[in-house]
Amino acid sequence: MPLKFIIPFLISLLCFVFCASAQQVIIKGAIYKRISSERLADVFITNLRTKGVAIGDQLGGFSISANVGDTLLFTKRGYTQQKQEATNYGMVVYMQPEVQLNEVRIVGQTKRQELSEILDDYRSKGLYFDGKPPATIFLPIGGSPLTGLRELFSKDARNMRRFAAFTKKELEATEVDKRYNRPFVMRATGLTDADSTTVTRFMEYYRPSFEDLKVWGDYDLIKKIKTQYEYFKKNGDRPTLQKLY
Repeated sequence: MPLKFIIPFLISLLCFVFCASAQQVIIKGAIYKRISSERLADVFITNLRTKGVAIGDQLGGFSISANVGDTLLFTKRGYTQQKQEATNYGMVVYMQPEVQLNEVRIVGQTKRQELSEILDDYRSKGLYFDGKPPATIFLPIGGSPLTGLRELFSKDARNMRRFAAFTKKELEATEVDKRYNRPFVMRATGLTDADSTTVTRFMEYYRPSFEDLKVWGDYDLIKKIKTQYEYFKKNGDRPTLQKLY
């Protein structure tokens, strides 16, 4: 074969080998609780280079598309985030349970305590049923009709009912914010700090309810976020965008 044909052939062959070696493969492994043989289910894995995501299975196993050497981020509620370099053999990842700081617990309790103290102030005025007396209180035997009427129709009772509803709404919103927040949404959608406006608009468009999160695990929430975000990307510029149900 003439030299003028051999050199291009060799260059093409080297390019092919290089490209093949750079192709992504499926990285597999298992995730454990640190200093334990306990496997962790439903761990959220992010390839920090490609922004690709995956979720570990119920037995603690995982697989994700990545190049050898890519940095993988492992996150799970209640555990410290773990970064680990992807390898082409079975990976073993250990995650450390988070240490709950007293300051965090105190802040969370303070809001609940403050709201409870205001409700206690209403109760000190003789509103024993939070403005919603049982029907039995109006019975002539063993009941107290006057107390019942006060619980239903007094100004304090009306204010107490309104404040009790406000308290319930505030505490539920706080619980939702603990799980549905910007970092979690960004990991689930692949958005970055550069997409801050999009993140804000999407979170204004979709917010799970307290009732939803009572029965959803992180895996369910991630699936819902992904579905809603795909719809949002296709229709987000519409001024009257309807939520996807």
